[in-house]
Amino acid sequence: MNTPAIFIRACSVSDLPDEGVIGITVEDTPLAIVRTGGEVFALHDVCGHDELPLSDGEIYNHTIECAAHGSCFDLRTGAVTRWPARNPVRTFEAKIEGGDVLVSLAPRE
Repeated sequence: MNTPAIFIRACSVSDLPDEGVIGITVEDTPLAIVRTGGEVFALHDVCGHDELPLSDGEIYNHTIECAAHGSCFDLRTGAVTRWPARNPVRTFEAKIEGGDVLVSLAPRE
C-alpha cells in the first residue's frame, strides 16, 4: 500500500523567476527549485561532481547545467545528461498550490 506523499511549503511562486532557479533549504535539505515551461521541479542542490550548488547554474530544455564544470542533469529524473558528473542527482516531487511551491522530501518510487 502506497502512503500519500506529504508536501511542505518550499517557497512562494513569486520567489521564482519565470524561467530559472533558486536555491533554498527545506528541513536541512538543500534544494534547487526550478520553474520552466510552466512547471516546477525540485532537485538536491548539490552537483555530485564537485559538491557545488546546482542553483548557480543555467536552465534549458528541462536541463540544469552546473555553473562550475558544465555537468548537466535532467530536471524530471535527475539523470546525468553531460559529464563530468557520473551520478544522478536526487529529485523530489514538487507542485504549485495557490501561490506556493510545495515539495515532498520522501524518496521517489
